[in-house]
Amino acid sequence: MRKPLIAGNWKMYKTVGEGVELVEALLRDLGDTHDREVLVCPPYTALHALSSLLQETPIMLGAQDVFYEAQGAFTGAIAPGMLKDVGCQYAIVGHSERRQIFGESDELINRKLRAALAAGLRPILCVGEIKPQRDAGQAEAVVVGQVKAGLAGVSASELLNTVIAYEPVWAIGTGDTATPADAQAMHATIRGTLAELYDQATADQIRIQYGGSVKPDNVDELMSQPDIDGALVGGASLKADSFLRIIQFR
Repeated sequence: MRKPLIAGNWKMYKTVGEGVELVEALLRDLGDTHDREVLVCPPYTALHALSSLLQETPIMLGAQDVFYEAQGAFTGAIAPGMLKDVGCQYAIVGHSERRQIFGESDELINRKLRAALAAGLRPILCVGEIKPQRDAGQAEAVVVGQVKAGLAGVSASELLNTVIAYEPVWAIGTGDTATPADAQAMHATIRGTLAELYDQATADQIRIQYGGSVKPDNVDELMSQPDIDGALVGGASLKADSFLRIIQFR
């Protein structure tokens, strides 16, 4: 049984103090999480403070990105070992904003993913199509291509420590959401791709999150789909009440 992973990607929001306040509110009303996992991914500046706050709690800590080298002259980059050192368990790689705004290629994302795995981090590999690709009927081909490129050189045992997040780019921050049936269809395609790359037994163990305007009013139906194993939540993770409702999906 795949335990759902509900992750909050705070993006470029929250000072350290605001982040602490949000996490304290989450911890106060979190309730029982034995059948699901909860993750917050704040900006780098808040990682140290939140790491201390989250020790011995059900909420895990993740980074929004990671670099592919262990150290060196890479101004502004953060190494996987640095993230481990500050208490991160997860790192997001290949988020659509990294692809679209920062021009990250599949090759670069693959290097980041493999570096994260080598350092003992669990990467969340984001894949998804933009609206023109979906309108042109290319969504499946784009997503399958991103999955294959992102996992190049990754062994089956390493895959077991990897999460895939499907995020239709046209639905991020727009208020639009893929229908549960559309999301399920793409998640099933991704799982089928994993079965081709590895084997069905391995593919059946991999968690595939949905990301793209996940909100309190649509989370229950999304999470009821057989191949949706959690959510990568953006805006709705920035307020305790909305993120708690998503965590507590039924």
